[in-house]
Amino acid sequence: MSTTEESDLGTGIDFEKEQDSEEFRELRKTHRSFVFPMAAIFLLWYFAYVLLADYAHEFMSIKVWGNFNVGLLLGLLQFVSTFGITAAYVSYSNKKLDPKATAIRKRLEAQEGE
Repeated sequence: MSTTEESDLGTGIDFEKEQDSEEFRELRKTHRSFVFPMAAIFLLWYFAYVLLADYAHEFMSIKVWGNFNVGLLLGLLQFVSTFGITAAYVSYSNKKLDPKATAIRKRLEAQEGE
């Protein structure tokens, strides 16, 4: 079986060739430029929280308001940051990724119709 026959899945599109295209490489680079740093930042933030919870009991026990302490505040901020990252990714995707992906899709659909 040829490379085209193995990769086109009956669509007439050579997906392996598409992965090597400049447009697709640019899309992948744009995606990774957001995802990898954001994942690293979030993991650092998450592990900092875990380490503080385990080794900084006095700091995490500081009262902020009533019985609400730093540990609870940082724990809730974990959820807030998750939603914030999601919102940032949606915005980034809408502005940077979707237009590139749409251009690739339209080009591939035009090839398929030929």
